[in-house]
Order: sequence, then C-alpha cells, then structure tokens
Amino acid sequence: MSTTRHTIGSLKVSSLCLGGNVFGWTADEKDTFAVLDAYAAAGGNFLDTADSYSAWAEGNAGGESETLIGRWLADRGNRDDIVVATKVARHPDHTGLAAATVKAAAEDSLRRLGTDHIDLYYTHFDDESVEVGEIMTALDELVRAGKVREIAVSNIAPARLRASLEFSRREDTARYVAIQPQYNLVSRDTYEGERLDLATEFGLAALPYSALASGFLTGKYRPGAEVASPRAGGAARHLATERGRRVLAALDRVAEAHATEPATVALAWLGSRPTVVAPIASARTPDQLPTLLAAAELTLTDAELADLTAASAA
Repeated sequence: MSTTRHTIGSLKVSSLCLGGNVFGWTADEKDTFAVLDAYAAAGGNFLDTADSYSAWAEGNAGGESETLIGRWLADRGNRDDIVVATKVARHPDHTGLAAATVKAAAEDSLRRLGTDHIDLYYTHFDDESVEVGEIMTALDELVRAGKVREIAVSNIAPARLRASLEFSRREDTARYVAIQPQYNLVSRDTYEGERLDLATEFGLAALPYSALASGFLTGKYRPGAEVASPRAGGAARHLATERGRRVLAALDRVAEAHATEPATVALAWLGSRPTVVAPIASARTPDQLPTLLAAAELTLTDAELADLTAASAA
C-alpha cells in the first residue's frame, strides 16, 4: 500500500482504514494481532472501531474490539504511530448521546484502548432526543480536555447534520471533520445527495463503511455459491437485484483488465468519489489484506470509472 497520507482535520491517515468490527467477533486475539501487524507493516496507520463492537456476539458485552486494539497497541508500543477512531452511542451501558453518556462512554473507551486520547471520535448513531447543542458541547469539552483530537459523525439525518455543523460554526465549538456513511457500489443513495452536498459545503472527509457491501463486492457471492460467513445473508441479497448483477459484471470486466480482484476495483472506485478520503474495510486474517491494500495502487481509467458508475446507478 502507498505510504501517502491524507489529511482529516489535524490527522494524517493512510488510504485504507482498517475496520475493527471483526475483532473479538470473527477474529480472536491471535488473528486480530496478526491482521494488525500485517496492516501496519504494509504502511497502514488508521484503525476504525466502536465501543459497541461486538456486543451482538454471544457472550460479548461490547468493547471487545477496543480491548484487543488496546492490547495490541500496548504490546507493540506504537500508539503514536496509529490513528485510532472509535464511536459512541450504541454500547449497552452507554446508549444515546446525552452529555453525561458521551463523557462516560469516552472514559470507558480510553480505558479499553489503554490510551489518554482518542484520535477521531464519532457519534455512531444520532440521538434525536438530545439537542444538537448538548451533543456538540459535550464533544467540544472532550476536545478541550485533550481526550479527543478530532470529532466525526456517522449515521445521521441531513437536517440534524446541518444543524450540528451550523451550531459548531456559530458557537465556535469543535466541529465535525469527517462523516462515515454507508457507501459502496450497490448502496449509493445513502450518501449521494444531501449528505454529500453537506460534506462538500462544510469540507468533511468521507470515510465510507460497508465499502464492500458485507463482502458482496469481493465477487465471492455468485448464483449457486455457498459462503460460510455471518454476513452471507446481507451480502447475497444483492444477487437478487438487477443492479447487483450489473455491478458484478462490471467489476469482473475491470478486474480482468488489471489482473486484480473485484474487491480491489470496488475500493478503487470508492476512493475516486468526491469527498472520499479512505474507505473502511475489514479483514479476519492477514491473507485477506493484500486485496484490500492493493486498491491504493490501482488507477482506473476514466472509461472504467464511468462503466462502474453506470452499472451501479439505481
């Protein structure tokens, strides 16, 4: 992967953000450390997790991903080399975005990560029962206390996003520098439109999650194929749509032309889109990483980008 760094507020990050949703879920500590080692060795420095990962798994309570990342950072002694992003709002013990919740959740995340600061702190899901002023003020206090370097936002309605950004500008509080939308070749309308317009207007960096549509854009989901994955149902549903089939065909064409994998092409397309700085993708084992990392080195032609964009149109 290229060692080029991209700017998000005061942060410098690599072209691929490594998703931590699998750590403590489908990747145990040994696999997690192996993936993190391989990613860092390839030049990656940007990790994405959340305090709720992976509370949905049997026997988990939430915070497992943060805990494993924290152990790895401590064991490798590389905290200053890594940009760590985590999120608040969905941990079973800290649900929502009331000011007290945000502050308590941040303290728990800091403890699990074994660090004195979070580089990029997201509101994971909006909490419309709380005024945006209370949320932004709570985040601002974390920044002023040195516990958070930059703040960002994920799942939020456009009107609430605008209100949050305008509050920060008006009250001179810390402001969102990034947005993490669901965005990929088969899910474009979740970002393109009002959210993209706001990101452009306010200079937000987009860091798309579900960049490979739960694995569908890897190309391993085909008619008649059975894939052993907890996310198989969500990924395979795209096979039933004309759009999904068009996208797979276009990915195959472009991948063949470059002697690469469909996932590499899908990430390269995403990286070419307006406002996108670093797509987020996860790996359970080190051998899944090269396909993801190769996207930073793949240059698609204008005709190939147009082909993919046309195939993915709703």
